[in-house]
Amino acid sequence: MTALAALLGLSLCPFGVGQQPSPVPDAPTPQPDQAPLTSLTGPIKPGGGAGTESNTSGSADLPMNGNAPNTQAAPKPATPPPQEVQQTPPEEIRNAEQLGTIIHTYTTFVNVPVTVKDSKGKLVAGLTWRNFKVYENGNYEALRFFSVSAMPLSIAFVIDQSVTRDVMEKVNESLGAVQAALTPYDEVSIFTYSNGAQNRSNGFTGAQSARVPYVLAMTKASGTEEAVPVNSGPFASCNVRANGNCVDPNLQSGRSAGNSTFITIPKEIHTLNDAILAAAKELTSRPVERRRVIYVVSDGKEYGSKATYKDVLRYLQQNQIAVYGTLVGDSARWGIGYLSRFHLPFTMYDNRLVSYVLQTGGSLDSERDLNGIEKSYQAIAEEARNQYTLGYYTHEPAFDGKFRSIDVRVDRPGLDVVAKKGYYPSAEQVSNH
Repeated sequence: MTALAALLGLSLCPFGVGQQPSPVPDAPTPQPDQAPLTSLTGPIKPGGGAGTESNTSGSADLPMNGNAPNTQAAPKPATPPPQEVQQTPPEEIRNAEQLGTIIHTYTTFVNVPVTVKDSKGKLVAGLTWRNFKVYENGNYEALRFFSVSAMPLSIAFVIDQSVTRDVMEKVNESLGAVQAALTPYDEVSIFTYSNGAQNRSNGFTGAQSARVPYVLAMTKASGTEEAVPVNSGPFASCNVRANGNCVDPNLQSGRSAGNSTFITIPKEIHTLNDAILAAAKELTSRPVERRRVIYVVSDGKEYGSKATYKDVLRYLQQNQIAVYGTLVGDSARWGIGYLSRFHLPFTMYDNRLVSYVLQTGGSLDSERDLNGIEKSYQAIAEEARNQYTLGYYTHEPAFDGKFRSIDVRVDRPGLDVVAKKGYYPSAEQVSNH
C-alpha cells in the first residue's frame, strides 16, 4: 500500500512536494440538438454538393461558412387570399419622372390655323374639335390641340409704291385706318417696295404706340405715271431737244433705248417677291405662340425681283407665315382681276399675290375706293386673329425636309374651309418629349 500511495503521490504531484495541484476543468456543456442541414437533401457526392439542382452547394449552410441554421424551425407563411389581377400599371411606373428616367423622342408638332366661312363669306363660329378632321399626305391625323381663343398678331405690312398715282393717293389716305384695326396685344413692322424692299420701322413695335402713325406717314409716296408710253409713230420721237439731245432722258432714242425711229419702252419693276421675303425674315424672329401674318397692299404685279416665287413660298411654308392682302388698282376690278391671275410666258405676272394667299391659308380682298380699303384692314385683321387653331403630331419623319400636304375638312355642308395647303418641316417645329 505504501508503494501504491507513493506511486499515486508522484502522479498527483508532478511538480514536487509543496505545490498545489491544478484544478480539473469542467466537462463540456451539452449542446441542444441542431436542426438538420436543409441543403443536404440528396445523396452526398465526393467533391460535389447535396441535392439534384446544379446551383445547390452541400456546404452552403454549414456553421463554418457563417450560415448556421436557426435552432428553431421557421413557421410557414400563411397563404394570402387570392387577389384580382390589376389592369392598370403600378404607380411607380406610371410617371417616368418619378423613376428618374426621361425618355427623349423627337416629334413634329404641326399648328394649323383654320378659317371657316358660310356661303355669304361670313365667319362661322361655334364649331368644336369634333367637327374637324385633318389629313396629312392623305393620312388621318388625330387632333392633339384645339383652340378658339383670339391670338395676338405679329403683322408685317407691305405697301406697294409702284402703283399708279391715283391708286397711290387712295392708299396714302387709307393708312390712317391701319392702327384702328389692331389691338394693344399686336405688334407691327412696316415695309415698302417699288424697285427693292425697304424696312421702314426697323423692327417690330407695339401696334398702339405713337411710333406707328409716324412710320406710316413716311411710307406715303407719289406712285408712278399712269400715261401709256408710245414707242412708235409721230408721237414717239422727242420734240423738245437741247444741244441735240432729248430733254427727257427717259425718251432718249438710240442704243439701249432704241434708234432714231424707235424708242424702247422701259420695263416696269414690281419687286413683290423681294418685299415678301424681307418681311418674312423679320417675322421669323417673333415667337411661334403669336400669329405670324404678312399683310400686302398692292395690285399684285411681280417683275424684277431677285428672289423667285418658289423659294419665297417655301420660306413662308417652313416658318408658319400666312399672307393676307388687299388688292387695289386694276387687279381689284371685277373680271379684270380674275383674268390677271393667268400668266402668259415671258411676260410680267399681273397678280402674283393671289398665289401667295391661297397657298399659305390667308385671305384676299379686292377694293377700289377709299372706304373699301379702310374696311378691309379691319375685316382681315379680325379674321386672322379669330381663327380655329388645330394641332397634331405628324407621323412623317421629323427631318426629311419634304413637303407635306394638308387637307382640313368640316362635317357640315355648305361651308368654306380656308387653311394652308401644306408645309415644310423645320427645326422650329421639332419638339423634344
